[in-house]
Amino acid sequence: MTYRFGVFEFDDRSLELRKNGRLVAIEPQPARALALLLSRANEVITRDELKLVVWGTDTHVDFDRGLAYCLSQIRSTLGDKGDNPRFVQTLPRKGYCFVAPVRTPGEPVAAAPVSNGAIGSLPPDGSHWRKWVAGAALLLVLAIGVGWFTVGRATDASRSVIAVSIFDNETGDPEYDRIASALSDLVVLRLTEIAPTRLAVIGNAEALRKPRNIRNLKAVAAAVRADYVALGQLQRSDTGLRFITHLIRLRDETHLKANRLQMADGDVSSLETAVVAEFERAVREHVLALIPSP
Repeated sequence: MTYRFGVFEFDDRSLELRKNGRLVAIEPQPARALALLLSRANEVITRDELKLVVWGTDTHVDFDRGLAYCLSQIRSTLGDKGDNPRFVQTLPRKGYCFVAPVRTPGEPVAAAPVSNGAIGSLPPDGSHWRKWVAGAALLLVLAIGVGWFTVGRATDASRSVIAVSIFDNETGDPEYDRIASALSDLVVLRLTEIAPTRLAVIGNAEALRKPRNIRNLKAVAAAVRADYVALGQLQRSDTGLRFITHLIRLRDETHLKANRLQMADGDVSSLETAVVAEFERAVREHVLALIPSP
């Protein structure tokens, strides 16, 4: 089925997205997530439903990181913003909703988009649910054999590409692994929002998941064809936690900015805020400042 919304149209069989009739590059996993969101426009799609359609039950990946990447790529491709969405709205502790009017062949425009966080309930006859189940089955068949880590450079040469490596937990405590991973996800999400027309972000390629002791920047540059890479190290110091940020230009492996952020033990919220703000500041100063506005 072909869905039309704004200047876009999306074919859920071929998973092809077009803008004003021209093909737009979108990776398979974000495309499958978009297919589900469009098939149930103006309904809440839970994280578990998205995980099932995108990966099925037999694939073992970092679902939280992968799902964050899928949503960020959809927003980046559509030119959407998480804090002021035109297409995909995040509903904390509920899921996601496609809020723009959607048309299918022979059907009128979908109901008015969600506003003020209010979500309509499912119709009593369950027709939307049955339609989704049929669509999900088709998408799962298409998903077989497709790898998560296929990542290429953005086709728009006017955008700089930043790769965000999974951050390193160097505290010696494995309980901090999830915090380090979550920090890298937050940075990916923020960077995809600040300038989607000038900046492309890659956050889940296999080359970006290698630990620091075997990470090779030349291999990263070759694998994801990025211009810059963001690295981070979570460490323990005498006074609490310390996080070191790095923004590196890959063509010559030059450090453009590095900073040390000191936080008291247990103050994870402040650490998250500081890390995200520091990477945003570095990208604005050393990347976006060099790219002319469209």
